[in-house]
Amino acid sequence: MSNNKKIQKVAVAMSGGVDSSVAAAMMVEKGYEVIGLTMQLYDSGRVTSSGNKTCCAGQDIYDAKRVSDKLGIKHYTLDYEKRFLDNVIKDFADSYAKGVTPIPCIRCNQKMKFRDLLNTSMDLGADFLVTGHYASIKGKGNNIGLYRARDISRDQSYFLFATPNEVLNNIIFPLGDLSKKETRDYAKKMNLAISDKPESQDICFVQSTAKRGYREVVQKLRPDVKKSGDIIHVNGKVMGKHDGLDSFTVGQRRGLGVISDDGTPLYVTKIDSKENKIYVGSERDMEIKKFKISEITWVDKNIEETNFIEDIDVQLSSEHITQKADISLLNSGEAIVSLKEPNYRVAPGQACVCLLYTSDAADEEDSVDLGGRRII
Repeated sequence: MSNNKKIQKVAVAMSGGVDSSVAAAMMVEKGYEVIGLTMQLYDSGRVTSSGNKTCCAGQDIYDAKRVSDKLGIKHYTLDYEKRFLDNVIKDFADSYAKGVTPIPCIRCNQKMKFRDLLNTSMDLGADFLVTGHYASIKGKGNNIGLYRARDISRDQSYFLFATPNEVLNNIIFPLGDLSKKETRDYAKKMNLAISDKPESQDICFVQSTAKRGYREVVQKLRPDVKKSGDIIHVNGKVMGKHDGLDSFTVGQRRGLGVISDDGTPLYVTKIDSKENKIYVGSERDMEIKKFKISEITWVDKNIEETNFIEDIDVQLSSEHITQKADISLLNSGEAIVSLKEPNYRVAPGQACVCLLYTSDAADEEDSVDLGGRRII
């Protein structure tokens, strides 16, 4: 940075893992004034019997503090337990009670990191909030866009689709151009003690609190889900009983408790929370080519001016696979997605992220090198 310019201040969301630690180190090396912020999201005294690694709990808060000390930056631990319970964990339990499959990481990004934590960062005088997500932000102002990471196998933009334009202007993702190996190598170069730390689990609060997996969390908050009901084949035949809706998600194959007459594998095709029924069928019965989406966030505001988007790529899971679709926008603020080819794993509650291939980033050549995949 030029000595004639005011040194910018950034707050780094530090979970105690390799990615956020390297993000902080990169900001220090680039000359920013850096502070580390760690969200304590649940009771740090509760751990799993298996000793699984988690984020935002006791050991990880300690690791974040150690890295901050090594980097010579201030570090603060924020008590966000109640906010996390209200905005993420309760939503997780309510989703299972409604028969839909939640993605708590999206809710955490949407309502915790890029709302509450961002606001706290700004209150502390930071110009930007920095996180260790593998994604990229290109452009400025109204032309800003969210892009997939260079290393598609690590890309996390799917979990960031609900981040609006005005928020992107205050966020930095420094790992967007790195692979995981390069991130670990950087941590070793900086002599960070967490350079070989294992990956955290996706559903952090389940791993840290539950002895019986996510069902313990769901049943504690929504005991009504434990009510028994029928398991019904799509042909109408009652095949057995279930012990609670929270045991099932659409697309599930294992642990159904019933078998078909001819040995054909069965899958959950539908969950009827009102009637407390689980429907099962063959993989062919799961085929879907059209569905409705809601809670839409358009990064490209120009999209809102149209009624129809033709032949666009959509990503329906975190596995980075895309397929072609047409999208019809409805006056209700929702949209109908029509897939060109059928999908057999579309589950209510999951995200449908639309990708627009462009080269309109601030550095056009760089955008082409990275694939230029923009999340709408």
